[in-house]
Amino acid sequence: MRRNTGCARQPAPVVIISTEGTASMGKVTPAHDRLLSEIARREWQFRRHHFVRELGAYVPLRPELPRVCAEVQREKLAFWQDILEELDALDEAQLSEVAREDRFVLRQQVETFVAQQHFREYERPFNAFTTFWGDVAAVIREERFDSEDKYRTALAMMVDVPRYFEEMMEVMKDGLARGFSQPARIVPQCLKSLESFVRQSPAETDYYKPFKALPPQMPAATREALREAALDTIRDAVLPAHEALLTFMRSTYLSAATDVIAACDLPGGRAYYESRLREFTTLETTPEAVFEAGLAEVELCRSKMTEAMRETGFSGDIAAFVKQLETAPEFYARTPEELLMRASWIARRIEGKLHLFFGVLPRGRYAIEPVPDDIAPNFPAGTGAPGLFLLNTYDLPSRPLYLLPDLTLHEAVPGHCFQTALAAENPDRPDFRAKTYSIAYGNAWALYCEKTLGIEMGVYETPYELFGMWSSLALRAVRMVVDVGIHAKGWSYERALDYLICNTGLHPRAMEAELRRYISWPGQALGYYLGMMAIERARAGAENTLKSDFDIRVFHDRIMGLGPVPMSLVEDSIDAMIAEKLSAKR
Repeated sequence: MRRNTGCARQPAPVVIISTEGTASMGKVTPAHDRLLSEIARREWQFRRHHFVRELGAYVPLRPELPRVCAEVQREKLAFWQDILEELDALDEAQLSEVAREDRFVLRQQVETFVAQQHFREYERPFNAFTTFWGDVAAVIREERFDSEDKYRTALAMMVDVPRYFEEMMEVMKDGLARGFSQPARIVPQCLKSLESFVRQSPAETDYYKPFKALPPQMPAATREALREAALDTIRDAVLPAHEALLTFMRSTYLSAATDVIAACDLPGGRAYYESRLREFTTLETTPEAVFEAGLAEVELCRSKMTEAMRETGFSGDIAAFVKQLETAPEFYARTPEELLMRASWIARRIEGKLHLFFGVLPRGRYAIEPVPDDIAPNFPAGTGAPGLFLLNTYDLPSRPLYLLPDLTLHEAVPGHCFQTALAAENPDRPDFRAKTYSIAYGNAWALYCEKTLGIEMGVYETPYELFGMWSSLALRAVRMVVDVGIHAKGWSYERALDYLICNTGLHPRAMEAELRRYISWPGQALGYYLGMMAIERARAGAENTLKSDFDIRVFHDRIMGLGPVPMSLVEDSIDAMIAEKLSAKR
């Protein structure tokens, strides 16, 4: 198993988490596999009960929101520590090969939960990308309502919103008291979604959207009663809860929030930041190694950006080229609908080529919809998830069309929408692998789709689109420098912003939004590039060893079949695939 895997153009080594203990196996007994399944089942039920809409887990609609007070947080820590002890007590030699892999994946997930509880991450329940108040609304917005019971469950959950928000405010006060908060300078932008929400009427909110489309087969009197109940509940419970939260954020939180922007300056210090790196990269590495790798990849991306720029006939520098592109109307959509239609056309072109690169395709489809207005100002260019590609149509002058192929490959197909659908449809994986999302694995795959598959599929039709792809890739490389620069090397906000703008060729307003994300969510953006490099290493090894026997569809199906796992398992699985192929030829 890998422990110290080097990668091309990376000055410092990145050490991969090892699946230690899987090499020496004794007699396998079904009883031990069943015991692991029971541990996983209990942990999964506990996880679903305590999450609203976590990145790491699928959570169904339910009538009560979870308790989040300090006492419950201590109970969560104790539960997950006990789960780790149970997993460690299993005799790996008596587990089947599949069960050993499941145990490794589950243990990595639970270790992450323990670290989050240990550093009391729950005291900062929002950042510049995601918020707890937005997550509650998203549960309603994204649920598939197909029965009267579900609508009544949604109404019950809405009634519980004030209690949930009150508990959140209490744990945020605990964070403020020990200097663990979001930096004051980024809080106003984070509040824009709250400010937008409280200006809405009940019928305009995401909470009411499902009630606009009640099933026609439902009796008319029932439909009318449900709509009236929803409007009353939103007016009497949901909106007042948001107004109280906004008052708290403005009058209490903002005035007491910390001035520091570095994670290493928060309670927990460097250990806290390193736990963030471990969670979001699934690698055992150091901030210094990530920083050095980022510097090398920034230089590579800038050279590729220059090559693409020269293909257009432009002879100036990158900054001048970007300035010219900003004022060229042909590179910008005139309406939100135009942007959505262009993305749809690109997605259809890609889908027509999938059979050449994959043997297994998902049954599930996905929609392309605009980001909701209340969250759009502080939302990224797009996000992809099972069944939905959200495209940001806010501030069209900052959304150049030459970036759209890259974005569609990453978020929709064969990126996030494609990958998460395949994972959910895989009958051979337990829930904690089929219904979860790993930032490292998911974004490593999506970045590989942007770069390697986008080029091989012929998605980029102009040098401008290639420039856009390398610009976006440069952003992911720059993240490795900037995230570590801010959180571990004492960089100022201004220095980090200048580095972002100078090295990506992307719009300054978009870069400010990116920087707020990195400051408020330490380490989250670091797994993308390092993970992509792991996939590229695995593919190069397979191609070099198997030569004419290498099948790109088998390679991709192997990675997709794993589901969201630590990146070391991706490389180990490809090694096993190579060994299987060679053994079959003997």
